[in-house]
Amino acid sequence: MFSRLFAVMMLLGICLPMNASAGDDEVIVYSARNEHLIQPIFEAYTKKTGVKVKYVTGDAGALLERLKSEGTNTSADMFITVDAGNLWQAAQAGVLQPITSEVLESNVPANLQDPENMWFGLSVRARTIVYNTTSDAAEKLSTYEDLANENWKKRLILRTSKKVYNQSLVASLIAEHGPEKAEQLVTGWVANLAADPFSNDTKALEAVAAGIGDVTIVNTYYFGRLMKEKPELPLAIFWPNQNSNGVHMNVSGAGITSHAKNKEAAIKLLEWLSSEEAQGQFAGLNMEYPVNRAVSLDPVVAKWGTFTGNPMNVAKYGELQGEAIMLMDRVGYK
Repeated sequence: MFSRLFAVMMLLGICLPMNASAGDDEVIVYSARNEHLIQPIFEAYTKKTGVKVKYVTGDAGALLERLKSEGTNTSADMFITVDAGNLWQAAQAGVLQPITSEVLESNVPANLQDPENMWFGLSVRARTIVYNTTSDAAEKLSTYEDLANENWKKRLILRTSKKVYNQSLVASLIAEHGPEKAEQLVTGWVANLAADPFSNDTKALEAVAAGIGDVTIVNTYYFGRLMKEKPELPLAIFWPNQNSNGVHMNVSGAGITSHAKNKEAAIKLLEWLSSEEAQGQFAGLNMEYPVNRAVSLDPVVAKWGTFTGNPMNVAKYGELQGEAIMLMDRVGYK
C-alpha cells in the first residue's frame, strides 16, 4: 500500500511541485509566461550550470493567488509574469522580496525595473499601432492621442479593456496627461470604434486586415506571429509619438519570492536571464525586445525598424491600474 501511494505522490510531484524545499542545485519557478517560451531557456541554464529548474505555468492571477495562499509554505523561489501591472500587484501583495544585484542593475534599465528592486524586466513589449496598408492610414497616423480625433471615426479597432495590456496603456496616459485629459482621450477612442472591442490582439489585427477598421493598437509580437502565419495580410507597423513621449513600453519580468527556500540560487538564475547569453533567446522566442541593450534583436523583429520608446518607469502602470480600470468603465470602454 505504501509503495503504491509513494509512486502516486512521485507522479504528482512531477506534474505539480508541492511544498518540498529545493536543494542548492534546484530552483522552483512559478511562471505566467507560457511553457514553450521558458522551457528551452531553463534547459540551457541547467546544461550550463547543473542547476535544475522546475516550473509551474498558469494564469498570472491564479499563480499570484496561489503564492498568497501558500505563504511561508510555498515551494516557489521565483515568480515570472507578464505586464508591469501584474508585477506591481505581486509586489504589493507581499509575495516578492527586494534584492540587491549589481548584475541586474547593469543589465536592466532603471525604467524597466521596480524602484524598490522587487522585480526586474526580462523582455520588452512594445504596444504600438498597426494599420491596413490598403487604406490611407499611414499618411495620417501620428500618436496614440490623435486616434481620439474625429477623423478616425469608425476606423479604430481595439482589444477589450479587460486585458491588463490596455489597462497599462491607459495608466500611462493618466501618468502622462493627468486623469481628466486621459479620460477625454479614451472617450474619443470609444467614439471612434469601428466595432465592439475584440477579445485578443490577434482578432483585432484580423479585423483590420479584413477592412472592418483601419488601425489598431497591439503588442508587436502578436503582429509577428500573425504575419509569420499569413504574410500576405495587408498589415504594417507604425511607431507613434516619435516627436513626443515615444512608444508605449511594457515588460515581462520576474522577482524572487518572499519565502524562497533557495534565494541565492534563484538570484543567480535571474541574473543569468538578464545576461547577454540568455537575453537573445528569452526575447527572441516570442519576438520581443531584450531588456539588455547589448543584445542584438531577433532578425524578424529588427525588420520592423527602429523607434524611440517611452522612458516612463513601467511601475507606474501598476500604481495607476485601478484608476485606469475605473476610467475605462466610466467611458464605456468594454
